[in-house]
Amino acid sequence: MSVANERKVIFNADDFGLDASVNAAVASAHQYGVLNSASLMVSAAAASEAIQLARNLPDLGVGLHLTLVDGYPVLPAAQVPDLVDAHGRFAADLWRRGVRYFFLPRVRRQLAAEIAAQYAAFADSGLHLDHVNAHKHLHAHPTVLHLLIEIGKRFALRAVRIPREPLALARQLAPVTGSAALGARLLLPWVARMRHVIRSQGLFCNDLLLGLQSTGQMDADRLQRALAVVPAGQVTELYFHPAQEQTTQLRQLMPDYRPAAEWRALCAPELAANLRAQGIRTGTYHDFACG
Repeated sequence: MSVANERKVIFNADDFGLDASVNAAVASAHQYGVLNSASLMVSAAAASEAIQLARNLPDLGVGLHLTLVDGYPVLPAAQVPDLVDAHGRFAADLWRRGVRYFFLPRVRRQLAAEIAAQYAAFADSGLHLDHVNAHKHLHAHPTVLHLLIEIGKRFALRAVRIPREPLALARQLAPVTGSAALGARLLLPWVARMRHVIRSQGLFCNDLLLGLQSTGQMDADRLQRALAVVPAGQVTELYFHPAQEQTTQLRQLMPDYRPAAEWRALCAPELAANLRAQGIRTGTYHDFACG
């Protein structure tokens, strides 16, 4: 098979550092399964443990999972008062926050400071920055994307995820109807703009992200369905939220997710052989960015 016709896949786990159960799943799915990379939440409760694990897994591509919602800032809350709620946690009203990012300079300054602090925290870990994305794909917001790139260049940014999952492919994994289908269609223009901006800055990005409409539900069956539709000549990220068990914290944050099923899917003993049989090449963002 020619290089141009290769089917290229990145198996990535989000929320690395969120919980000890997530960390254990990432480490084991990389060591004994097919997981190539993980996206680290530097301000999460189990981030220090995740960093220690990653230091002992040199082939695991670790990126920054920029967290501006559903978490706590790296900076003291007093320095980013417009980004957090009364409890010092990132405010959850994304639409209102998004409008403020556009129109209020003081909010953009706080946003820039927090993004820089998260990059710096990642740099302090000593890990190589494989890629960057944002929790809840918040970098689809133009202001966040601009700052992610502008600040990231100071920290050797090379690759950024785009959340591009065409409905035709998403529906091969599971039904997508109603508001989910409408949301997917509305996202497409933003994603096209993201890709243009990222590539115009000389950065690498994936072509597709499969699992977006199946977030938290990427069990063995959906994984096999995804592999069956991975196109040739493009880089496809399959993304997961694995954990060895759904802890109390994970149940509170993501009650509908099935993290243990996703972990088991990544560790299925026959999966590596199936990838070879299908001629699918796997790697990290760094691997594919370098050819």
